[in-house]
Formats: sequence, C-alpha cells, structure tokens
Amino acid sequence: MKLIIRVVMALVLTVVLLAGLVLLLPGEKIARLAADQLEAQTGRQLGLGGKVSFTFWPTLGVKADAVTLSNADWSGPEPMLRAERVTIGVAAADLLQGNVRVTEVSAILPHLNLATNAEGIGNWVFGGGGAAAGSTGAGEGTGQPLRIEAVELTGASLRYAAHGEKPVEMKNVDLSLQWPDPAGTVNAKVTLRPAGEPVEIDAEIGTFAAFLAGEVSSVGATVAAPGGTGRFDGHADINGEASGRLTFGAEDAVRTGAALGAVLPQALAQKAVFGADVTYTADGRLSMRDLALELGKNRLSGAADVDFAKRPRITARLQGGALDFSGVTGAESPDSGSAAAEGWSRQEIDASALGLADGTVDLSFDSLDTGSVQLGPSQLNLAVERERAVVKFLPASMFGGEVQGQLVANNRNGLSVGGNLSFTGIRLERALGETAGYRRLNGEALGGVEFLGSGNSVDAIMRSLSGKGWLEAGKGFFTGFDLEQLMRSGGNGGSTVFDQLTASYTVEGGNLRNEDLLVLLKGFRAQGKGRIGLGARDIDYLFTPQLVRAGRDQVLTIPVRIRGRWDNPDIRPDFSQALQPKLDGIEQEAKDRVRQKLSEELDTGITPEQDLNDLLKERIKQEARDQLLKLLGGD
Repeated sequence: MKLIIRVVMALVLTVVLLAGLVLLLPGEKIARLAADQLEAQTGRQLGLGGKVSFTFWPTLGVKADAVTLSNADWSGPEPMLRAERVTIGVAAADLLQGNVRVTEVSAILPHLNLATNAEGIGNWVFGGGGAAAGSTGAGEGTGQPLRIEAVELTGASLRYAAHGEKPVEMKNVDLSLQWPDPAGTVNAKVTLRPAGEPVEIDAEIGTFAAFLAGEVSSVGATVAAPGGTGRFDGHADINGEASGRLTFGAEDAVRTGAALGAVLPQALAQKAVFGADVTYTADGRLSMRDLALELGKNRLSGAADVDFAKRPRITARLQGGALDFSGVTGAESPDSGSAAAEGWSRQEIDASALGLADGTVDLSFDSLDTGSVQLGPSQLNLAVERERAVVKFLPASMFGGEVQGQLVANNRNGLSVGGNLSFTGIRLERALGETAGYRRLNGEALGGVEFLGSGNSVDAIMRSLSGKGWLEAGKGFFTGFDLEQLMRSGGNGGSTVFDQLTASYTVEGGNLRNEDLLVLLKGFRAQGKGRIGLGARDIDYLFTPQLVRAGRDQVLTIPVRIRGRWDNPDIRPDFSQALQPKLDGIEQEAKDRVRQKLSEELDTGITPEQDLNDLLKERIKQEARDQLLKLLGGD
C-alpha cells in the first residue's frame, strides 16, 4: 500500500511540476519560436495578427488569432493561408529540454489561396534556407528543432488558380494529416463537398519529407463518394506528376457524378467501372493505357491521351462489343408515336458539348444502338475542332448495307449539320424509316447523297435542308397502293412490286424534288416526278404507269397522284392527266391536217416549226404586193 501511495504521489508531483514549468513559459515566445523555424525551413513568414495565449487543455501549446502564411513571391500579395484561429500543440517533455516538437497544428475556418505559375510550379512548393519542412534541423538564431506531427483543418475554403485558367473555388473542406515519423509516411484524410454531399479522400504518402523536397514518393489514395469509390496506387511528386493504376466503380454513375459536381444524363444512372494505367505530367498531360470501361452492359477498351490546355484535347483509340447507347442519347425512332402525327421535334438542341474539348477518337465495335439508328460492325473516326465535329464512316454497317463518307455538326455560328455519303446494299425501309420515319418503300439500294441544314431544332433543320443525290434499287415494293388495281378500279391499299427503280433528286428549302423516277414492273413501266416535303413531312407526287404488252405499243396510261401527309397520303388515279395526252394528240392531229390543207392551197411546203398565223399573214402581204405591181404595170 505504501508503495502505491508513493507512486501516486510521485506522479502527482511530476504533473504539478510540469504544469508549473509550462505556465511559466509565455505563449508568445513559443509561437515566435515556431514561426522562426517555419520561416527558416520554408522561406515563408508566419504572421500573428491577433491575440496569442498559452493553452493547457485540451492541447498543451499556444493559441493564436488572425494567422497568415505568406505567399510565393510570384503569386501576388495575398497570403497563401489565412485562418481565424490556429492552435499549435507542443510536446511537454521536449519543451522542458529546450526543444519545440510540434505535435499538432489545427486551424479553424482557414482559407487556402493556391496557384501555379507558367512552369506549372505550385505556390505550395516551399523553398527556404533550411531542410525540408518537417525534418529535424536548426533554425535561424534558435538552435531549436521543429517537428509537426499532425495537422487539422476544419471548415476550410480553397481557391485554386492554374496559370492562365479561371480560378476554381471550394468551401467547407476538412483535412486531417498524421505524420508521426518525420522520415516516414503521412496519412491524410480529406473531406470535400464540391456539390454539397461529402466526398472523402483517404491517402498515404511514403517518405513525406522527401516528397515535400520535390522527390518522387509512393502514393495511395481512396476516394469515396456517394454511389461510387475510386482508388489510385502509384508514385507522385509535389508538382503534381503521377503514374500508377487508377480504378473506379459506381453503382449509380449519375449520383456519383452529382457529388463530384458533374451533371450527367439520367441514362447513366447505372453501374460504371473504369480502370487504366495512368501517367500525369506537370504540364497537364494525361495518358491512359490498358484502359477498360464498363457502363451497364457496354464495354470499351483501348488507350487515350488528354492534354488539359485551355480547351482539353483528347486522342483515343477504342474498341467495343455490342454497344447500346439508346438510353444515353434519349433518341426515339422518327416514326414512333406522336412524332409521325405531329412532325419533327421543335425542342431546342443543346450543342454546347461540341465546345467542351477538341480531339480525335477512333472507335470500332461489333454493333451500336443509338436509339434511332442501329449499326453493325463498323469503324468510325470522330474529330472535333473548335465546336465542329466530323464523323467519318470507314466504313459503317448500317441499314443492312454499308455506308461510307462523313457527317458534320458545326456549332461555331449557330448549329448546322451536313453530310456526304455513299451507300450500297442498304435496305430502303430501314434507311428511310430510321432517319425520316417513312417505311412505304422497300428494297435493296445503292446511291449517294449530299445535304446541308441549319437551325436550333430538328424541325428547323429539316425545313432548311438542301442538297442532291441519286438512287438505284433492284427488286422491291411500295406499300399502300397497287398500281395495277388503281389503273383498273381506283382505290388505295395493297402493294406494288417492282423489278428495278432509278432516280436522281435535288433538295432545296426542305423539299426533295425528282423529275426522272423510272420504275420497271411486270407488264408495266412507270415514270414519276414531284415533291417530297422532308420538313413538312408531306408528299405531292405523280406516278405515270404505262401498260406494256409483248409485241404491242403502249395501250393504256393512267397516272396515279399521291398527295398528303406521309403517315396517311391520299392515293388515287389522276384521270385529268390520263386524258390530257389524248387531247394533246387530237389537237396536234388537227393542226397537222390544217397545215397539210394550207400547203396544198398555197402550193408550198409548211414545216411543223412554222407558225400558221404568221404564214397566212405573210401570204396575204405577198398577194397584195403582186396585185399592186400588176396594176402599176398596166398603167
């Protein structure tokens, strides 16, 4: 019992003695010692603009108000760090021996003003007359070593200005840094709230003192955001250069993106997995190799490089299997539901994404569903330059055939779209149906098309289209009318089967015009001409079928007029057009008889090109002259 009492009394006396010695040390002196050591080792001045007092509980050390840490010479007059209050904790045992070992630095409502210069060096890279920050060494005029074992920042705000770029600001940041061994590893925990919800970063940096001195150190970091987690394992230095393996997984990519401050299409609210070997350089270049990306059931692999200049530039080569982005694009088939009845969408098109980045992407895949158009095995090249995108088909399997050429979207001075395509073996019902919602023409075709349109909606673009093209098709059929039945009894319905179809056309103001359609059918040949309203989704077209019998001339021609909207046109024989050739023939026959009779009476030949009225007037004048000459001769 006596031994226990003695031990307890010894401990109490020791605590009282330590407390008395600590209380005898002025807080200003401890703070000044720490400030001098910090300036010697970092080259930065620590300003104490408010009250400085000694604290015993919960932290042994000093508490200072209105604290600032000076900036780099090139980064302007604003302090790099400003805090309402800073608490510096020290080790009591080292303090009694004349050493200042900082065990803790905590700051309330600090503001960090970070920036990089033209060389990519950050103002957080310290330079000074001493060793690397955190190492043990002598300070100017003190001979007392300084060590910092822990840092706590609560409610911090951050302003980051990369050279030549718009500053980025962030608020309500928490940081906890543990550095128990000056030659060892730092463990850091950071909580960011870029969009309100917390994003937590748990990182380890090996040989932290060497890292602060500019050497490359091992780095591992885990980023946990609502709905997803990322991990980096590799090496990095204080200038931001890094290399290693980066992985990311999210059960809900939209939720994770929202927590990180990114607005993603709702269709991305699905599982996403990413992995790549990455290398990032101080001048803002990122390379990704052995890249693998999964979004739902879609899988892509390949390599990519990104140059984060004023406008990021992306270069990538990717391969995919069966890709389905119908939900991402939000596109619907042009002939679905109300679209066919109400016409093209008048909703404004947001083409601002064309200005987010420049670059070139080579993409190959087994199949692709965009929601409106479906592609088979294809090779595509996408090039974006200053809000102008060009997609090249090299080639693309589309509409059951093959398409080559390019499509262009230009948003530099308002949105315009254009293309120059050639195609072979495509199914007309798919091509016209998936692009224009018209499925009445069936068959396999080849041809070419050039077009250009502009406007801020699909409706405006379709009504402004101009261009030209040609088309050849083998066996196929029209649905909605039977030419033979129409010629016999009139009425709609049925199908018209043809053996061959050829046509050329021009487009102006959203109207396609054709004058040379030729369709060969069994026992028929049909010509056609008219207008197809690509913008108004209507048609005014005239078929002129000719019934042909072996060994005989044409015996019957009854034109067929197609007029009205695409979804429900009126199709019927045009008897006025059928009778007009007969009337023209009768009129011509009468003129020929008159011409023949006049030729006999006038005893002169009359060609079809001569006008009969002019010929009669000239004949009367000639007779008058002859009679006058006879009278004069008689006198």
